[in-house]
Amino acid sequence: MTDHPPFDWSDLLAFHLEAGVDTALGEEPADRFAESAAELKARAPQAEAEPPARPAPQSLDRSAPQSPARPTPRPPPPAASPALAPHSPDAAVMEAREAARGASSLEELKALMERFEGCALRRTASRLVFADGNPAARIMFVGEAPGRDEDQQGLPFVGRAGRLLDLMMGAIGLDRSRAYIANIIPWRPPGNRAPTPQETAICLPFIARQIELADPDLLVCLGGQSAQALLGTTEGITRLRGRFMDYETGTRTIRAVATFHPAYLLRTPIGKRLAWRDLLAIEALLAGMEAEKPQTGRA
Repeated sequence: MTDHPPFDWSDLLAFHLEAGVDTALGEEPADRFAESAAELKARAPQAEAEPPARPAPQSLDRSAPQSPARPTPRPPPPAASPALAPHSPDAAVMEAREAARGASSLEELKALMERFEGCALRRTASRLVFADGNPAARIMFVGEAPGRDEDQQGLPFVGRAGRLLDLMMGAIGLDRSRAYIANIIPWRPPGNRAPTPQETAICLPFIARQIELADPDLLVCLGGQSAQALLGTTEGITRLRGRFMDYETGTRTIRAVATFHPAYLLRTPIGKRLAWRDLLAIEALLAGMEAEKPQTGRA
């Protein structure tokens, strides 16, 4: 191997001096970045007060050495305030379950839902749409999500679909004083879009607790999304409608049936014939329940 000549440290020191390094290491560590930031902050007001200096005219003598222009240092941008971290879907579902489990009455459940922050729909809706009708009724209707009219009034089924639901109930001797009405989703989705599976999963513990507290004898799911969420199925409403099934609350079994949503019937009037069959089956089941079960104060 070839021996290298001994390194001349004087050349290295001279190089650093020419480069502007004139401070040796001190006894205590120093944060040079903090010092630079403090100097920039101290110069910031003065830099804002003084008008920007015009660049000096360059010499026309090309033989003269030109020193490179140094950019004017700018103060660092202000730190952005940290945004609130959104709820993760799993955390929001768990939070909804804990909140719903803690409600011992429908009034407490409504108050908890009004304070719940885990669903993004709450921030775009005007108000909570909790329920309407008689919570002591034997029958409970559950729809999908509020629309514009429901969002404005804070009550479910008050628009065109609500008026049709009133007619459907009236055809079998019911009205809002003898029925309890709610939705899977208590807040209106923007633009009346369909709720996402994530939004449905977050709101499901609330409607489940609402059904448990109202404790109806018959549960009517209005529309495919309501039936799929409550009855745990992936079948469409055309196959589900008219079939009586069991809904488990954890404390008792409630008879449940699915039928077309009134909004669907407004768009597809031909479906009213099948919906009428479902209503007649509901009327017959309610009549049989009233004949078999003694009156317990339910409407």
